[in-house]
Amino acid sequence: MLHITTPAELEFLSAHKDIVTCEVTPQHLTLAGEEAYPRLGTLAQMNPPIRSGAHRDGLWHWVDQGVADILGSDHAPHTLEEKAKPYPGSPSGMPGVQTLLPLMLNHVAEGRTTLARVIDLTSAGPQRVFGIVGKGRIAVGYDADFSVVDLKARWTITEDWLASRCGWSPFTGMELTGRPIGTIVRGHRVMWDGALAGAAVGEPIRFEAVEFG
Repeated sequence: MLHITTPAELEFLSAHKDIVTCEVTPQHLTLAGEEAYPRLGTLAQMNPPIRSGAHRDGLWHWVDQGVADILGSDHAPHTLEEKAKPYPGSPSGMPGVQTLLPLMLNHVAEGRTTLARVIDLTSAGPQRVFGIVGKGRIAVGYDADFSVVDLKARWTITEDWLASRCGWSPFTGMELTGRPIGTIVRGHRVMWDGALAGAAVGEPIRFEAVEFG
């Protein structure tokens, strides 16, 4: 179940974890409609929609109960020109890949969740749900894939930091605590201090065998 946005959904799914997995997004865990729509207009438009602060806070309760398995970016890099069209001509969705980890680190700093829970939602959870071989943890026999972060760094999201070709984010101007410093893939630096750090080293993802009865 993708892009869960209400606590009622997560409460229902909590009783059926033997047969279902589910995902939430940083957008729905961070934005509240009361503030987002007046400030952002159609830039805040996405499906499912950004809901009230009460819905957002309710999501957090069930996320920290372990009901959500995965954090998804729901990355939809529509241009500002496209998003400026009057509703309903404006497309739904917003960029989200680059801001996913910074937002979650800020939630850790604010005490909304724990670093262990963020690691599970972004690493161990996807490995568990999709049966990805060699990923999801730092251990012998696993690929050396991990992010290096500064949990105490205070900074502001600015447009010149954004790498998406759409060039905007609903979180531009947001002050955060906690910042990714670098990304390591299979033991090699691929990004460090905001810059690409060498040739691509990625390989096709391997999956565990799945039997269908």
